[in-house]
Amino acid sequence: MGIARSILLWGSQNRWIENQFRRRRFARYAVSRFIPGEDIDSALAEAKKLGRRNISTVVTQLGENLTSMDEADQVAAHYIDVLDKTDDLGLNCHISIKPTQLGLDLDKKQTAKHLEALVVHAASRNNVIWVDMEASKYVDATLDLYCQLRERHENMGLCLQAYLHRTPQDVDRLLAMGSAIRLVKGAYREPPNVAMARKRDVDDAFVRLATTIAGQAARGTAIKPGIATHDMTIIAELRRIAADRHWENAFEVQMLYGIRRAEQLRHAEAGVPTRVLISYGPAWFAWYMRRLAERPANMGFVLRAMFWR
Repeated sequence: MGIARSILLWGSQNRWIENQFRRRRFARYAVSRFIPGEDIDSALAEAKKLGRRNISTVVTQLGENLTSMDEADQVAAHYIDVLDKTDDLGLNCHISIKPTQLGLDLDKKQTAKHLEALVVHAASRNNVIWVDMEASKYVDATLDLYCQLRERHENMGLCLQAYLHRTPQDVDRLLAMGSAIRLVKGAYREPPNVAMARKRDVDDAFVRLATTIAGQAARGTAIKPGIATHDMTIIAELRRIAADRHWENAFEVQMLYGIRRAEQLRHAEAGVPTRVLISYGPAWFAWYMRRLAERPANMGFVLRAMFWR
């Protein structure tokens, strides 16, 4: 892992740096590139605009590791409301949620109840719930939670991180269940015995795993898998493989709101299934720092602006 990326991932968990950053007028402007607003209405307004350009969306409220089940209850109720709003607006907009937002750190049984209630409500609205993946210490608990519910509900998918050494086995397990997978590279700070450190190794693993996932999906799945990356070289390679093997449109190209907007539009206009993840909410600092860590060249600009008087 590069030094700059390590610093950014460390900074994402540093309260002093967060407080300094939030105090700067620059902060809101910088973050607005990636987050249209702190409320769901701002996110859905952007989802509606993207929908007009043939781009589907998935929304997620930022925040994780809640400290009380009362907070988790509020998050669950919030997402019920979000599902209703997306349906009322006629949007092709999925929901993505982190298990710790529903209380995984506090009460696993109640977390499962919250998640199942959301999946059931989503089914009634003909919608999909994506279970997001967090740091490596949560992988087993998240997989257990997902697999427990996936036996009863098909309208859910799971995010996996390509940089974890264990992910090929997790992919095989989920594909054997017929599960939809959203594959990302991974953005948490992990030790080398848990996650690959070199970008080249992560990229190679991502392409191998994405090829496996797309090949399974080409045989027919209820939910298209998501290949989530902004690396245009990787996307081009996967599209080439798909064309050679007649897997056209077997997967969605997924990107974050505000990143490579021109490429998002270009793919959508070419008929490539494209979905954009829109994040919202006040708990944006750690998420934003992880996004910067994906491109550490931005760090100098951010630091200069952060300490500008």
